[in-house]
Formats: sequence, structure tokens, C-alpha cells
Amino acid sequence: MGFRLIAKAAAAIRAQLPIWLAAALLLVLGLGPAQTALAAVDVAKQVLIGADYSHQDLRGATFNLANLRDASFAGSDLQGASLFGAKLQDADLSDTNLREATLDSAVFDGTDLSNAVLEDAFAFNTKFTNVTITGADFSNVPLRPDALKTLCAAASGSNPVTGRDTRSTLGCS
Repeated sequence: MGFRLIAKAAAAIRAQLPIWLAAALLLVLGLGPAQTALAAVDVAKQVLIGADYSHQDLRGATFNLANLRDASFAGSDLQGASLFGAKLQDADLSDTNLREATLDSAVFDGTDLSNAVLEDAFAFNTKFTNVTITGADFSNVPLRPDALKTLCAAASGSNPVTGRDTRSTLGCS
């Protein structure tokens, strides 16, 4: 009787062994459930009007050519994200980390960039119209002269994260 019980237990373990081995391998390789949350979002060319991406880890995400009108990214980490050609009309990017983000050819119209950190972002051909940039940090961001003129007219405050004055990060006179 004891032998049959041991044999059944061994068979049950053998049946579950591939599952346990796969789980152990995923954990050893760092691909377990905790890592999947950090996978980069890729929603290029999507219509995401009014989407809520607030307070999320979106490092390295791709939003190229996406329509993000009225979307909220408030308080999110978008470091290294790509928003190339994105339409961000009336979007909320307040308190976001946009360090090293690609913003080239994006349209910021009525966009809230209050207290955002854009340090080292690429935004040379970006269009800025009616934006709120109180407390934003534009350190080392290449901008066209017309965009710089528009931004300097609206610049005020200092960034709560970096402590830098918005006007000085833009090089406004």
C-alpha cells in the first residue's frame, strides 16, 4: 500500500515538474511577473484621445504619430520615451519626467507641461502653441528660434525636482 502512495506522489511531481522548471527559469532570467510590468508600451499610430496614462512607469514607451488629444500623463515617468509626431493637443503632461524623450515633430497645443522635466529631450521641430510651462525644466533641449520665442513668452517659475528656473533653462533673455 505504501509503495502505491509513493508511486502516485512521484507521478504527480513528474506531471508538475515542467511547470516548476519553467517558473524557476523565468525567475532566474528575471522574466517573472515583476518584470512584465516594466515592458515598454508601444502604441504608435494609435488614436488615444482622452487616454489616461497618469502616474505610470512609461520609460522607453513609443507613442510615435499617436493622437493623444486630451490624454493625461500627469505624474508619469516618460524618460527615454518617443513621442515623435504625436498630437498632444490639450494633453496633461504636468509633473512628468520627459528626460531624454524624443518629442521631435510633436504638436503641443494647449498642453500642460507644468513642472515637467524635459532635460536632454530632443524637440527641435516640435510645435508649441498656448502651452503652460510654469516650472518646466528645458535644460539641454534643442529648440528652433520660433519655438524658443513662444516658450520664453510663457516661461515662469522653477522646477520642484531640479530647482532650475524655467526661463534660465530656456536661455531666455
